[in-house]
Amino acid sequence: MANFSLSGRESLGIEFGSTRIKAVLVDCDCNPIASGDYTWENQLEDGIWTYSMEDAMVGLQSAYASLNEDCVAKFGSAITELASIGFSGMMHGYLPFDKNDNLLCPFRTWRNTITGEAAAKLTELFGFNIPQRWSIAHLYQAILNGESHVVNIAYITTLAGYIHWQLTGNKVLGVGEASGMFPIDSDTNDYNKAMLTAFADLDEVKRYDWSIKDILPRVLTAGENAGTLTEYGAKILDPTGKLKPGAVLCPPEGDAGTGMTATNSIAPKTGNVSAGTSIFSMIVLEKQLSGVHEEIDIVTTPTGKPVAMVHCNNCCTDLDYWVRLFSQLLQKAGSDISKPQLYDLLYQSALDGDGDCGGLINFNYFSGEPVSHVDDGRPMFVRAQGATFDLPNFMRSQIYSAMATLCIGMEILEKENVTIERLMGHGGLFKTPVVGQRLMAGAMKTPVSVMTTAGEGGAWGSAILARYAIDGGDMTLDEYLDSKVFADCKKTTINPDPDDSRGFEEYLAKYKAALDVQRVAGKCI
Repeated sequence: MANFSLSGRESLGIEFGSTRIKAVLVDCDCNPIASGDYTWENQLEDGIWTYSMEDAMVGLQSAYASLNEDCVAKFGSAITELASIGFSGMMHGYLPFDKNDNLLCPFRTWRNTITGEAAAKLTELFGFNIPQRWSIAHLYQAILNGESHVVNIAYITTLAGYIHWQLTGNKVLGVGEASGMFPIDSDTNDYNKAMLTAFADLDEVKRYDWSIKDILPRVLTAGENAGTLTEYGAKILDPTGKLKPGAVLCPPEGDAGTGMTATNSIAPKTGNVSAGTSIFSMIVLEKQLSGVHEEIDIVTTPTGKPVAMVHCNNCCTDLDYWVRLFSQLLQKAGSDISKPQLYDLLYQSALDGDGDCGGLINFNYFSGEPVSHVDDGRPMFVRAQGATFDLPNFMRSQIYSAMATLCIGMEILEKENVTIERLMGHGGLFKTPVVGQRLMAGAMKTPVSVMTTAGEGGAWGSAILARYAIDGGDMTLDEYLDSKVFADCKKTTINPDPDDSRGFEEYLAKYKAALDVQRVAGKCI
């Protein structure tokens, strides 16, 4: 048992990720001291990717119970009091409620690519890119579809906003997550008034009694008090009744905002790449881009600074399936190699592959990819006659596939002369030392750093934001992160290898040329 006891001054961060709900407890200096988690999966129901809110609540309680088990094992007691709490969740999506707080349709997640018509029309209307996963695109598509639930809408929010609402009673959202519901004006850190008016003036919107500005969550920035844990909320989080109400909550954020926080990437010219079930880059801008690009989302940091985001729906899922296949083979052969060991072995083999993967091409598309204009994806591995088909090239093609679509989007930022001085990596792709980091550096042609805390992820970022809400004082979030959280944090940096960069360029050229095959696969399979 550690020489430490819980004081009630700790802070909690909980993040609802795509495959895992993770809870992280931190001390007064933002050091992680305990953690817990719960595994869950999305379901494809009637053509829509979703999670039930019942599962979300079970997962919330289970992750918190797992955290308490860790606390009892380490400190001899469960949590009874918290100073502050932060919630985050997979970004955006669509959760509409009626005036009696009833959910009007199943949660529509970021993974869906069913709002193309709405996203295109709103992008033209606003002169501002509206991605398919944004809440306003889902709402407008439901209107265009004539869905019956729309007339009864009284409130819409995201997963993070929903959990926060249940535990505090407050219908609010952090500005970073809010920027994926509806465009934000970074001068006011609130929804863009001109665009709210333009949307409200659409003939098909005028038919409804609700006003768009009234059904969106109130926007808050990092450091603001977003409410307190109610007695009802405490019982939701901890059904055992041990947890006292009263903890301060920070504004709920999306996984993009917590990823920026957890990698200290919220200052201009900094950026991060989050690589797990999905992959996305967040580059904090010095100034707005010169034009509208449908492949680039303009969102904000938790403090409201503009961010260029390249979001891709698919990253490591296909790779995980291949590792599972190899694991089954080894089990049949009587091997007792563990899954983490197998991941390391397979990842490391990729470094021995040819720079261009020997002519092998992999598509990791479990769903559509708006960045590469693929409506309906299919995982697919192809090779030409005469290709060098061996394990190193196969694994290198898998890892390159995980980052290829991201790099297609990043090429646009390069043409916009966006400066990136520091790029941080976090997520499953970087768990094996060196491999993902080195190949990403080569693909991006930019040094990539990974912190020793990268494995703590967005839940830790949520806990940091929760701590900032009570300890930030007069410091900006940038200052707080630099002086309080990351002053002594160790990191490793890998510079791009010219051979890796040349090889990836060759691979990406073949990948782009084969995209038509992927589009046909989505129609035929």
